[in-house]
Amino acid sequence: MKVLFVCHRAPYPPKRGGKIRPFNIIRHLTQQGHRVTVASIARTQAEADEAAGLREHCEKTIIEVIPDRVAWPRMVAWLPTTRPSSFGYFYSRRLERSISSELAGGSYDLAFVHCSSVAPYVAPGHATLKVLDYGDMDSQKWREYVDYKPFPLSTGYWLEAAKLEAAERRLAKHFDLCTCTTRAELESLRGLGVTTATEWFPNGVDSSTFTPAPDYDPNLVVFIGRMDYYPNQQAVTMFCRDILPVLQRQRPQTHFKIVGAEPPASIRELGNLPNVSVTGSVPDVRPHVTRAALTVAPLAIARGTQNKILESMAMGVPVVCSVEASKGVDAIAGEHLLSAASVQEYVEAIARILDSPELRARLARAGRERVLTNHAWPNSMARLDAMIEAAYEQALRRRAAPNAAPAVC
Repeated sequence: MKVLFVCHRAPYPPKRGGKIRPFNIIRHLTQQGHRVTVASIARTQAEADEAAGLREHCEKTIIEVIPDRVAWPRMVAWLPTTRPSSFGYFYSRRLERSISSELAGGSYDLAFVHCSSVAPYVAPGHATLKVLDYGDMDSQKWREYVDYKPFPLSTGYWLEAAKLEAAERRLAKHFDLCTCTTRAELESLRGLGVTTATEWFPNGVDSSTFTPAPDYDPNLVVFIGRMDYYPNQQAVTMFCRDILPVLQRQRPQTHFKIVGAEPPASIRELGNLPNVSVTGSVPDVRPHVTRAALTVAPLAIARGTQNKILESMAMGVPVVCSVEASKGVDAIAGEHLLSAASVQEYVEAIARILDSPELRARLARAGRERVLTNHAWPNSMARLDAMIEAAYEQALRRRAAPNAAPAVC
């Protein structure tokens, strides 16, 4: 097939959540023999230059640079309109023209979009099959932000959530298949009342890259994640304020390490607390994770797949996470990881692992085995292949009988 793949972040190198999923899909489609053109966005010329490595994994790339000095004013300008402001952040007239030109000839068998923010580029275009991979339902994330942001920001997030929810519902009508990363996100999508066929396929982990190590520090607890991302900031701040002091009263030797790029001043200041360290950007998170007795993901705002949890599990490091975060991985709480919903539950779960090498070893084995079976990229891509094949056949039948209603699954 000839494939046009559109995504909201230049998907190379795949070093962060918004790039990992699209890159692995692109690489898989190319390995399957499809001719893939990738159209995407970079924020700086340096990011665009770095994305040049993507050409080894596809036939053609179209990368447009939209600097923040252009994106942010447009985002603000769209606030009083019915269009989601986040769509303005990802809009480029040049990219719109390029994608329209690609689709104008009608030669694409598949137009695959990752993230609703760039779906408007493809919605009016023609391809035999059009797939929208929402990944996460962004509207629901903004709804959760309302509870954690002060007024008037909370009002802004409420308005954006309402506009984005309407856009997510409307955009689905222009595609033959809509997908998400998890069962929970799929429930949110179906809750919008869309009539387009819907399904989900999980993110994977490269289990040959993320592997266990033999030794660990029995007093070390680690959080991993980009620290320029608000849900991660909120999580570690809450952990240091509410959970860690209680834990350290029981186990004074417990050390908490925050590992992640671009920490703001408020996060760097957490490093002044007793037995807390903040690394900032590191060349490789793996040595920090494998050295830990466990990692935590106390996320109150947790949409979509939590790659930080999957990577820890793949490295044989037990995870204690919020109930919300546990919904972002295909794992069973109590068997493959531990979940918590209160300060006391977090303290008890963490202390159990720190004080029991046997429990740690059991969770380490079970977690890695679950990743190997339920979050392996080959298995996830096989699932996607089956979805695309079925949707492609349905699309051909619908085009043969244009008055037929779209199927819902």
